[in-house]
Amino acid sequence: MASGFFVLLDDIAAIMDDVAVMSKVAAKKTAGILGDDLAVNAEKASGFASSRELPVLWAISKGSLLNKIIILPIAFLLSAFFPIAIMVILVLGGLFLAYEGAEKIYEFIFPHKHEEAEGITEEVLTEEEILVVEKAKVKSAIVTDFILSVEIVIIALGTVIGKPLLSQIITVSIIAVIATVGVYGIVALIVRMDEVGFKMIQHSKKENSLLKTVGNILVQALPKVIKALTIIGTIALILVAGGLFVHNIEFFHHLFPSLPAIVKEFSIGLVMGFIVLGVVNLFKKLFKKKIAK
Repeated sequence: MASGFFVLLDDIAAIMDDVAVMSKVAAKKTAGILGDDLAVNAEKASGFASSRELPVLWAISKGSLLNKIIILPIAFLLSAFFPIAIMVILVLGGLFLAYEGAEKIYEFIFPHKHEEAEGITEEVLTEEEILVVEKAKVKSAIVTDFILSVEIVIIALGTVIGKPLLSQIITVSIIAVIATVGVYGIVALIVRMDEVGFKMIQHSKKENSLLKTVGNILVQALPKVIKALTIIGTIALILVAGGLFVHNIEFFHHLFPSLPAIVKEFSIGLVMGFIVLGVVNLFKKLFKKKIAK
């Protein structure tokens, strides 16, 4: 009886060791999308009245958690009974990520005007109007999070395909929790950066005090941090997409064997992204012409 108990403990320890190793690999594989997730959510959670930033972020976080609760069981069922679907989803996800990255680069090179969105502040809108606009932005953020969550879960699952189902469930669930708590925790710190800076400036008694200097740095740093995260996220999107193509499509896997992996993955991701972008833009133009007629 006692020996059986210790054998069970040994098995559990072995599983946890495997999970620790697999979680580390999965975290590396999903780091690119987590970076984009961070940039996207930092951008979506900013622009609200100061008093509403954290409530909005909490609402988005709860939506993100619900997204993963929906996605995880479906992903595990596919892995257990229809594993080829995981590979298909990975490639389709790669196309989406490559398209998203290429679109950002295209808009940077060839900027076009967007309709200016009215800021959400108590001075411009009534309380009821603020809540309506806020609800719409939260819904949009949760939909975006759902797409990114699917990719995070599937990529994490792709790193543990062939492993015991229990190890898959624990590993992918750990990544899902990190993706929610980690990303939204950092986003909370980022969006409150300027508020902390303003408080430091207000409490500063001297014109050239260290407190005021740091406060000014924090206030001025917020838009730059979000912009930097957007750039890093775009590069990461293309790298992740290229990695998905290289590791799941035989043709790309054997293409340009002498190139460093990072150069190969970025190049393939970028080329595929612009191909998808071209196809999507072509369909948009054809659709607009059809409506015009």
